[in-house]
Amino acid sequence: MPYACLSCCNLPWGPDVRALNIPRNWPFRDASCHIASRPHLWHVQDMGEGPTLLLIHGAGGATHSWRNLIPLLLPCYRVIALDLPGQGFTVLGNRSRCGLEAMAQDIAALCAHEGWQPAAIIGHSAGAAIALRLAETLPLQAVIGINAALSKFDGMAGWLFPAMAKLLSMTPFIPQIFSKLAGTPTQVHDLLVSTGSHIEAAGEAQYLHLVRMPSHVDATLTMMAQWTLDALLGRLDRQTAPCLLITGAGDRAVPPAVSRKAAEVIPKAQLANCSGFGHLMHEEAATQVASLILPFLAQHGVAPQSRA
Repeated sequence: MPYACLSCCNLPWGPDVRALNIPRNWPFRDASCHIASRPHLWHVQDMGEGPTLLLIHGAGGATHSWRNLIPLLLPCYRVIALDLPGQGFTVLGNRSRCGLEAMAQDIAALCAHEGWQPAAIIGHSAGAAIALRLAETLPLQAVIGINAALSKFDGMAGWLFPAMAKLLSMTPFIPQIFSKLAGTPTQVHDLLVSTGSHIEAAGEAQYLHLVRMPSHVDATLTMMAQWTLDALLGRLDRQTAPCLLITGAGDRAVPPAVSRKAAEVIPKAQLANCSGFGHLMHEEAATQVASLILPFLAQHGVAPQSRA
């Protein structure tokens, strides 16, 4: 059944109209479903068999960002990818729950609600921070961060950027205005290139679709406004799960030095670098990224299902 029945969920919305608005060419649309787990209506893609891998995208992304990596994981694993609250096709149920702590709690509750027991979590950018927070509460065998966003803004930016995001997220019509102004092929192309990555035309079109969704822009701004890493960074030396941090040497959004610094603190951390790729390297160089992920999973007991 492609979409979950919501009639008995007693949540503050009726059937989600956006469930019908996932583009027909959206990657793995046939695996999409909507799951009501308080306080959000989650868009989830669940496919494959074997040990469960949970995939968490970064700020401003969605399940589509895993389109090139998922086929390389599916032969051996069950893959579950979700959209963060309000982003992509997940419906935001509570605007106060877009920060790191709240999202980690709500994802853990979703896993419990569905009976998911992830063996490992793969997170990109801010999704890697969420993965490490979840590793503190879930019995994971491994955590993998791709260009992990594990640093605070320095100096004045440390309070100015979140304050600006909060102001913008609370200002009427800002998401609609941003979607209209930035929702052009040229603007989206330039934004993606500014991360140091070059992705295919289909991927750019999917980002364009997201930018043209005011609800997605609004949720991304709200996440930025509520984002704080202080507590998590202070506990990195207490992480117990083996952690692989993969960096792209050309990342212009999160410098590789961020992962190097984190790897020095996390007890069971390994660091790997892919030269020539940027912040979205799991989209532009999925084969190289998978060649690092798969051996790491096997090394730490996330045994792949034998292929037929």
